[in-house]
Amino acid sequence: MSGARRILIATHNPGKLREFAALLAPLGFEAVGAGAMGLAEPDETADDFAGNARLKALAAAQAAGMPAMADDSGLCVAALGGGPGVFSARYAAGDYPAAFGRIIAACAAAGEWRARFVCALCLARPEGTAATFIGQAHGVIAPAPRGAGGFGYDALFVPDGHELTYAQLGPEVKDMISHRARAFAQVAARLAAGVA
Repeated sequence: MSGARRILIATHNPGKLREFAALLAPLGFEAVGAGAMGLAEPDETADDFAGNARLKALAAAQAAGMPAMADDSGLCVAALGGGPGVFSARYAAGDYPAAFGRIIAACAAAGEWRARFVCALCLARPEGTAATFIGQAHGVIAPAPRGAGGFGYDALFVPDGHELTYAQLGPEVKDMISHRARAFAQVAARLAAGVA
């Protein structure tokens, strides 16, 4: 693909990069990871998903001199008052089984299993323009983690209308129904209109 059809994905998370590559390929865009370009990840200092996505996308676009896309996403659990939210990665601190245990315990104690995944996607250009899109998927926390696919909290989240977790549904289904897919559908419309 030509350089004009490349979009920098401002993430060092290989799972997210794979998802974005799969979503962008049908549109004729090649996803390039920030890690492969040696770009540092900026601190996520915003207090919401949209702010963090914008911060990351603009930093990447300006550092690389090419269009960039970043997401900030997380799991919002009713029993945790909407947490861990923007602190989802830090809440797990790399130990997802322990985080799963804390979330399940909180849901069981509250008798409340509702949750939602939120994704803010920001598409930015080197000159500083940016547009942000929000996608959400509502569902419940599984009483135990299930499935080996996906990444992060995927083994814990059962989206509405399904009995399987994201980790069990597989990428073909998840890429159609997830919070990231819903945000990306809005980005895809923007890209199709020639804005990238």
